[in-house]
Amino acid sequence: MRNFDLTPLMRSTVGFDHLSRLLDSALTSEGAAAYPPYNIEKLSEDDYRITMAVAGFAPDELNVTVQEGTLYISGKGREEEEERRFLHKGIAKRAFERRFELAETIRVGDAKFENGLLEIELKRVIPDHKKPRQVEIRSTDAKMKTIEADAA
Repeated sequence: MRNFDLTPLMRSTVGFDHLSRLLDSALTSEGAAAYPPYNIEKLSEDDYRITMAVAGFAPDELNVTVQEGTLYISGKGREEEEERRFLHKGIAKRAFERRFELAETIRVGDAKFENGLLEIELKRVIPDHKKPRQVEIRSTDAKMKTIEADAA
């Protein structure tokens, strides 16, 4: 895999450290990011869902955390007390951590575990000060009424 040096691009920017880290992680990720598999769905204009296949994990072996604009999903299986002999072991129950960078306007809602799938609801919430608003256009040609007081 090729490594790209983004230093020349970042020399002329200020305050874009987050973007630099995001690009760097996207370019340096390899096949390890394939486990566990997941889907990202757009349910409506402002609603999203991440569905992650976590076969073999129990809900108490999974952890969902939001910190500083990043959604962390991790899983660590318990050690099995009894020794088992597998002829074929196709269900990977290895520890994992998956990270999702969230936009400022994305809020994490409920998490649900059902049939080996972990579903996390996301909602885009745009604050009023960032929503588009209509600005009234006034003309400077309008005659201004002046009230003059009688000098008594």
